[in-house]
Amino acid sequence: MVHIWNDPTEVPDDFGPSVVTIGNFDGVHRGHQQVLSQLIRTARMNRARSVAVTFDPHPAQVHRPESAPELIMGLEDKLQALGELGLDAVLVMKYSLELASLTPEEFVGSVLVDSLHASHVVIGHDARFGRGNSGDLNTMKRLGEQFGFEVLVISEFGSEGFPLHDDGGTDRRCSSTWVREALNDGDVATAAAVLGRPHRMRGEVVHGAARGRALGFPTANLAHEASGFIPADGIYAGWLVDQDGTRWPAAISVGSNPTFDGVSRQVEAHVIDRPEETIEDFNLYGQTVVVEFVARLRGMVAYRGPEALVEQMREDVVQTHGILLKR
Repeated sequence: MVHIWNDPTEVPDDFGPSVVTIGNFDGVHRGHQQVLSQLIRTARMNRARSVAVTFDPHPAQVHRPESAPELIMGLEDKLQALGELGLDAVLVMKYSLELASLTPEEFVGSVLVDSLHASHVVIGHDARFGRGNSGDLNTMKRLGEQFGFEVLVISEFGSEGFPLHDDGGTDRRCSSTWVREALNDGDVATAAAVLGRPHRMRGEVVHGAARGRALGFPTANLAHEASGFIPADGIYAGWLVDQDGTRWPAAISVGSNPTFDGVSRQVEAHVIDRPEETIEDFNLYGQTVVVEFVARLRGMVAYRGPEALVEQMREDVVQTHGILLKR
């Protein structure tokens, strides 16, 4: 079980030695996974603990909140994804202007050395850390010599010519920016290829306008506070995972329904193929659920009345069934 610490003072005094890496890890995509897998292997070979140091909130939300990127995933999902990789521990540093003012020497000395007792530090070629991002790879190597830890440089997936697709597609380096670009375009398939799993959102199911139920397609509406990057408006095939861990195939709508006036942008999932005996009792209100996006079916279209919309929704369900259940 992965240990989660929210402050260096929570790390036990006898913890270590450890192999450590630092990053935001938004999305925990395949590039991150490659670095973390190497970190875990190095820790095992050296009989050490594997630790990732990450930050909450994202540094950009502190330094430039007006232009900070929308996060791919919330902290809960990030910690879950990091834990699933097999890390021994994750240290979540509360990011603030005070933390940002630490020099590279102060940050490494107090966090990596004094708290985590690092024997190895794993970083990328373009790593930046410390006040004003003044620390780089050469800085870390110098500090390694000073404090007695070894620095390992790892390339992220895609940066050494690894093809992302079996058909010989792009070998662009995996990055959080690429995932956001794909989701902005509604290209959840490419986002999943970069992430190594379907993109997901997490949120509480709340009451909506009940238009879907009136049309014969009841939906689970995510609260506006749901975490996770909202893909482009459209209809998607995907999965809804309830609080018990049951995965339900679902047709997912993102956006404001242009067939009706006055509907704000929302994410709602219509579960398909429910057993008849559970339909009346299928109540997700108040539950925190996960919605996973597998494929985009179409964009949002304004239809000439509810009848045309219902016909299209039936076709969406058929396509969703074919994508998710006939593979």
